[in-house]
Amino acid sequence: MLLFGRLADVAGWRERDIPASSLADLRGRIAAEDPTLFEALQAPAVRTAVDQEMVTLDVSLQPGSEVAFLPPMSGG
Repeated sequence: MLLFGRLADVAGWRERDIPASSLADLRGRIAAEDPTLFEALQAPAVRTAVDQEMVTLDVSLQPGSEVAFLPPMSGG
């Protein structure tokens, strides 16, 4: 799992292995371990990519899947 920008600041880490069978399972594990990070991931503008493809729904994860959470970007 990869976190970028302020999400990494909230978590205190940028990259971590968290075994999960689906995106929903991963979110549940995060909620149990770090409610503050879970809340930050729920922000409407946070986007999720699985294996470098943007996703909007729950998807199954395979061993070695890369999940990245991307906060809103600013600037221009």
